[in-house]
Amino acid sequence: QVQPVESGGGLVQAGGSLGLSCAASGRTFSDYGVGWFRQAPGKEREFVAAISRYGSSTYYAGSVKGRFTISRDNVKNTVYLQMNSLKPEDTAVYYCALGAGIFPSQYDNAYWGQGTQVTVSS
Repeated sequence: QVQPVESGGGLVQAGGSLGLSCAASGRTFSDYGVGWFRQAPGKEREFVAAISRYGSSTYYAGSVKGRFTISRDNVKNTVYLQMNSLKPEDTAVYYCALGAGIFPSQYDNAYWGQGTQVTVSS
């Protein structure tokens, strides 16, 4: 079993940038697609971005495409989410998940992290 752990959240002004990391233990990290999801107060959790097992494919939600970039380093067992041009509506708890692919439906039985808070001030 693998356990993802997120880091890198914090407070940033609108228009700024922030990078998140998701590190996972276990030698089978490259067996999984990795996705980022977020949940704002009072809202349902939503998909943000995902990357395939070896990084050859990525998929983004329309609301973040062109502003966020997902990448991974399987040697370090880590996935990154670089967030640029942040907006107040990006404020949420961001979760990392290890799933079966790059599409949101492939994370129904994923391994989830505990989340990291991202707050974007206006």
